[in-house]
Amino acid sequence: MCLDGLRENWLTLATFAGVLVGIGLGIGLRSSREEPWSKREAELYVGFLGNLFLNMLKCIIIPLVIPSLITAIGSMNLSLSGKIGVRAVVYYLSTTVMAVILGIILVVTIQPGVGSLDKAADDDHSTKNNVTTADTLMDLLRNCFPPNIMQATMQQYKTNIVWPGDQDNSTGEVLANLTDKYTWDYKKDWKDNSNLLGLIVFSVVTGVAIAACGEDGEPLLRFFESVSIVMMKITTWIIHLAPIGVCFLVAQQLIEKTDLAEEFRKLAWYFLTVLLGLGIHGFIVLPLLFTIVTRRLPFRFIRNMLGAITTAWGTASSSATLPVTMNCLEEKNRVDPKISRFVLPIGATINMDGTALYEAVAALFIAQIYGQAVSIGDIFAISITATAASIGAAGIPQAGLVTMVMVLQTVGLPSEAVSLILTVDWLLDRFRTAINVLGDSLGAGIVYHLSKDDLSNMTPMEDLNSVLDEPKKNGGNINEGLSTECNERL
Repeated sequence: MCLDGLRENWLTLATFAGVLVGIGLGIGLRSSREEPWSKREAELYVGFLGNLFLNMLKCIIIPLVIPSLITAIGSMNLSLSGKIGVRAVVYYLSTTVMAVILGIILVVTIQPGVGSLDKAADDDHSTKNNVTTADTLMDLLRNCFPPNIMQATMQQYKTNIVWPGDQDNSTGEVLANLTDKYTWDYKKDWKDNSNLLGLIVFSVVTGVAIAACGEDGEPLLRFFESVSIVMMKITTWIIHLAPIGVCFLVAQQLIEKTDLAEEFRKLAWYFLTVLLGLGIHGFIVLPLLFTIVTRRLPFRFIRNMLGAITTAWGTASSSATLPVTMNCLEEKNRVDPKISRFVLPIGATINMDGTALYEAVAALFIAQIYGQAVSIGDIFAISITATAASIGAAGIPQAGLVTMVMVLQTVGLPSEAVSLILTVDWLLDRFRTAINVLGDSLGAGIVYHLSKDDLSNMTPMEDLNSVLDEPKKNGGNINEGLSTECNERL
């Protein structure tokens, strides 16, 4: 049994070992010479292998998340189960948005990334920013509807106001006159950064269109299913390199930082902030929602799901936990298999409350570390991207690293900043997966309670299974490829 446990959790143990080796390597290199390491030496030499790992993560973002989003949405045929499908999707989207909002509130209130060393950073960033809140919000909408979908993979739009007294860097000419408001202007800039918001909107619309086309959309759906499965396999290979990447990224961060005690203090506050958010969402918000809808206390229901929750914590994979979750729901909580076997596979794909909360907290924490002011528009962008990224996240251990890089790029934060949180990410991954599974379970209980009157009118279980296995014969769009892929991984 012990060897089986080691084999199942070798990646987590290896990542933890990588963190410890990275800490030892960083401290050893700091003390190996009297003069401090330059940023160039730390990044180009010590962090070389770690930066290659980050490049792999960035490379896989678009081919992984976009097909996954299209597949998740295009495979839903709400007409197949009528009100049950609508209830499930509304619950999943609502709780994910709640998780993101909760995470943002906590990180803005606690401010784990702000410390005594940030005064200089605040002074550096106190200069006038050539953007207003209204422009930021409008840029958010502009980026949601890119004029060129290929350009959206490489650039995003940003409006910069030309303030009175601003100068052209090339000519030195004053671009606006302080006393003449008619000389005040703006510049349209295209930043070299992927417009992930535009790609997400395009993917959602494409998925809806595929679902609306029925059988005519099946070939395109199967193509994106195939791409999603292949990209998930590549992602698994990249994630298996995490112990090496984490080791050198942690060492690089320790060499660059001037006050290690202060950095570890910030990281500890970040860890506690994420745990607090997951705890509030998983054991207060979700149970309260369950109680309001079902009019009964959630304690027995949650206790009966402990097997699935502990399995999720141990495997750090919501997909691998799916059979245990189904068994706990059907055998202990008496949820009808018609509900659990339809709702849970969808939830394991699109309902990632813990992941969405973690990514919102991590993005704002990193912004605080870098002393970057976060506007209302940035918060909206983080909310939308974290929600969409959680939907497109693969149900495999540490896949949140890929989507975390995606969220950072959306708000203009350096992707290499993800190395700041890698030290504790391996452990937080287990907690957020447990909350993901708890959210799926409570959602199935809520949908079952609301759908009791409709169950008598539904297709019998054996017919429903045939519908799920043969979408073409029944005119449905259920994701056959996703089910097959999950079963193969299990």
